[in-house]
Formats: sequence, structure tokens, C-alpha cells
Amino acid sequence: MARMVKCAKLGQELPGLERMPPVPGEMGKRIFENISHVAWDLWKRQQMLLINHYGLALADPEAQKFLRQQMEEFLFEDKVEVPEGWTPEGQGAKGKGTGAPQKK
Repeated sequence: MARMVKCAKLGQELPGLERMPPVPGEMGKRIFENISHVAWDLWKRQQMLLINHYGLALADPEAQKFLRQQMEEFLFEDKVEVPEGWTPEGQGAKGKGTGAPQKK
């Protein structure tokens, strides 16, 4: 039987993460105790978007700091940063996030 948590992100009783903790330290403990598996999957997608859009190097301490801040805001403060100039694939004008231009 799955471990249930009251998800701070989604506001519902949902299955929690299976393994502890997803990140080190107090933040990992807080996530494990208060974030559902569903919300963690949403964060992983958001994190990938941020890494790709900004070209973050995960070995860079500033990039790690930025992602950690974004993670806390996304999971616990209901803030979502959509990168400036980013549009979902297939929407808006041609540019980042809209796919490759068609060959003639």
C-alpha cells in the first residue's frame, strides 16, 4: 500500500514518494513528508524546461542555487516560472519552444 501525504502543491491526499529523500538535507525531508509523487513528477518536467531553456550547467553552483529556489517556489509557494520568451510547442510565433522550422 502506498504511503499517503497531504500534498502541499496539489492540496489533496495523494500517494507520496517511494524513496526518501529526493534531494539532500532539510529540503529533501520536507519534500518527502509533504509532496506527492504526482507533484514531484510535475516538478521534474518544470525543472527540465528550466534547464533546457536557460542552458543551465548542473555542476555550476549558481545554477544549482537557481533550481533549488525554483523548486521551493514551485512545490511550496505555488509559483511557476515560465522562461521569458518561451511558448509551448505548437503555440505562438516561431521561436524557442516552437520546434524546428519547416524545410522548403
